[in-house]
Amino acid sequence: MAPESPKIKIAIAGGGIGGLCLAAGLVKKPHIDVHIYESVPEYKDVGAGLALHMNAIKAMDLIGPEVKKAYFSKALFMGEEEQEMATEVILAEGPHMGELVAELGRAKGRKTVSRADLLDGLMELIPKENISFGMRLASIEERAENPKVHLTFKDGLQVQVDCLIGADGIHSGTRSYLLGEDHPATQPKNHDGWQIYRTMVTVEEAKKHINEKWTRTVPILLGPRGHINCIPLNKGTRLSAGVAVRGAKFSVDGSTPPLRPEIYESYSEDARRIVNMVAKDTSASWSAGDHDHAPYYHKGHVAMMGDAAHASMPFAGNGAAQAIEDAAVLDFLFSRVTDGEQIEKAFAAYDTVRRPRSQKVVDLARQFGRVYAYAEDGMHEDPVRMKKFFAGAAAFTNNADLQAQNDEAMRIFENSL
Repeated sequence: MAPESPKIKIAIAGGGIGGLCLAAGLVKKPHIDVHIYESVPEYKDVGAGLALHMNAIKAMDLIGPEVKKAYFSKALFMGEEEQEMATEVILAEGPHMGELVAELGRAKGRKTVSRADLLDGLMELIPKENISFGMRLASIEERAENPKVHLTFKDGLQVQVDCLIGADGIHSGTRSYLLGEDHPATQPKNHDGWQIYRTMVTVEEAKKHINEKWTRTVPILLGPRGHINCIPLNKGTRLSAGVAVRGAKFSVDGSTPPLRPEIYESYSEDARRIVNMVAKDTSASWSAGDHDHAPYYHKGHVAMMGDAAHASMPFAGNGAAQAIEDAAVLDFLFSRVTDGEQIEKAFAAYDTVRRPRSQKVVDLARQFGRVYAYAEDGMHEDPVRMKKFFAGAAAFTNNADLQAQNDEAMRIFENSL
């Protein structure tokens, strides 16, 4: 009897949504040995909320129905399971105040979910022995005489694997390794000076301050001094509400300028009430960032995915979705990778298919932000033009044929063998 081929050893740096979705697919493959190395000691609920668009749901299904089920089981319905729901984009300032200009992410049974709850659901799909916490990468090394990837962690642990997939977020060590510390696209940027003021309150508390309907849906209320949104979390018991301000004037020490409700007097009453509520406690605030385009997503036996590869502003609601699309393509490709010599070809196919689309989403998210801030060539004065822009952008993100994306990646891979 011929000896059994050794398993392909894959290290995933980062146990966020993209890394966990990929691992959930790879653990089902008998020829793959996958391990996640997550830098934080444990997951914490940072209050971030998601309302995944249709493309994210389709990508989950491609990885496995159990991945989509994990999302649905941890989330809150925005409507009945067969009812189509969307994020409503509404003008909250100017002569067209109150006009609905977009319905984004429309999908049947679409739900909102906290990031922490979704991570918990995905973790249940991965054996505990396949993930290690508190493991921050110190160095990555590839040697010409040995096709393995040598990883060293801050605690001194050394690991040798067939390949590394960096899903280690916007400040990715894998990205720094691939592009180089001094590459202009390595570090995240905040070209438009975005500051996100955010608060977390119970839904019961929110109802004392704002229109009750905004505790059940996901609106984005637009205006030139910041756009406002709400997202219900934790099965409808908590509400994340925020104001995103473009061109915030940061202090010399980098501290956040205060949110000033008085400058929103020209906004709709609903918008002003949300701003006032957010201003009471902005402790969950942060400065936004994204990535300028990387010239490639892989080198040798190392690749990057998700925010490590293409972090985007949160305004198009597609950052997590793009990470899950990455996971779907990589999972599909590695179903056919049975030899270490095929890894680089699989990464090249992934790069060819995913880089143009994911980087287009980075560009779109930047443009969404400018449109939201009434800073895009007078578009806010022409609701018909706004509707056309949002419809085209939503079609690009939401309606993509993800099975065809997987198939194209596989075609490129197989033709390279």
